[in-house]
Amino acid sequence: MEHHEEQKHHGTHVISYGRYLLIWLGLLSLTGITVALSGLDLGQWIIITAMTIASIKTLLVANIFMHLKFEDRMFRVFVLVAVVTLLIFIVLTFFDYAFR
Repeated sequence: MEHHEEQKHHGTHVISYGRYLLIWLGLLSLTGITVALSGLDLGQWIIITAMTIASIKTLLVANIFMHLKFEDRMFRVFVLVAVVTLLIFIVLTFFDYAFR
């Protein structure tokens, strides 16, 4: 019997422990990069860099640990609408803060 990393079994998806470990190590690495960047003087780019790294980490957690990539298309659309709404609030907050 051939072993697949991701298997569909009775409506659920099985992801190997090795893949979870790689994602976890990636998340730890990205966290370490974020902490290391906090000590650098990047000026206004620090916020953009930190938000980009946080977005990548969010995508990894949502897709792998929360199994979002295996959900129905409509559910993913609802999540996308929520994320876009959050992004609008974040952008509006940054504009308010920047132009005070």
